[in-house]
Amino acid sequence: MEQFEKSMIPVIESVYPSLTPLEQTIADFFIHNNGETDLSARHISGLLYVSEASLSRFAKKCGCQGYREFVYRYQEGSTITARRTDDHVKQVLSTYQELLNKSYSLTDQQQIDRICRILSTRRRVYVYGLGSSGLAATEMKLRFMLAGVDIEAITDIHILKMNAVLLDETCAVIGISVSGRTPEVLNALEAAKDRGATVILFTSRSSSEYDSYCDEVLLLAVKEHLENGRAISPQFPILVMIDVLYSHYLQTDREHKDALYEYAVSKLHEKEGEHQ
Repeated sequence: MEQFEKSMIPVIESVYPSLTPLEQTIADFFIHNNGETDLSARHISGLLYVSEASLSRFAKKCGCQGYREFVYRYQEGSTITARRTDDHVKQVLSTYQELLNKSYSLTDQQQIDRICRILSTRRRVYVYGLGSSGLAATEMKLRFMLAGVDIEAITDIHILKMNAVLLDETCAVIGISVSGRTPEVLNALEAAKDRGATVILFTSRSSSEYDSYCDEVLLLAVKEHLENGRAISPQFPILVMIDVLYSHYLQTDREHKDALYEYAVSKLHEKEGEHQ
């Protein structure tokens, strides 16, 4: 994947909602920086009128040991930004390209391994989502069902509340909330954890609030700081990570999973033939 490079920008964006106003000022600088090359703590603290201690706290919230490590990782990655243009085709495609690069930067291979292991070992998997996230939940169900996963998408708000009665430690629950603030989904995930289920959250928001009831938090690329963001389907970053998971999941016991897929497709064709 030579066209993709790890970048700190999506990491900054994922923690942005949890930053203090002062730290958001620092974040805005690094998100939109197009030419400042002197990123020393002394220079940036003077440029932004913040203390070096504030820079250090900001860096730690971004998952770094300190500001020096943050700068190293920030400079190491490329910052691909959507260019301003009157060509709406290029504008949309550039935004998609940035979302893909952000998704790559956020992907943790070890986490992908762990989530796929959960999908392989749990008796049943439920995917919770409302609105556009519900459409992505249904897509995930269709994809993984063909690979032999006993999976169900819950997209109705009332069934979401009642589904906990079916859960135990043999189940896994995946909640999808791009904003990370959908109360119905988050409350349902807490209820699932109380029932002993393994809980996974797909979200663009990184927060310690999820630690008490989520076993895994899979970060999605965010669109708030992207040009032309409103022209992009909100499902896109979710579907990208679903495809990453699905591709990885198929690599284990590939022959068996391919056979399941072929069987499902043949049955579908048989049904279509009966109706002709």
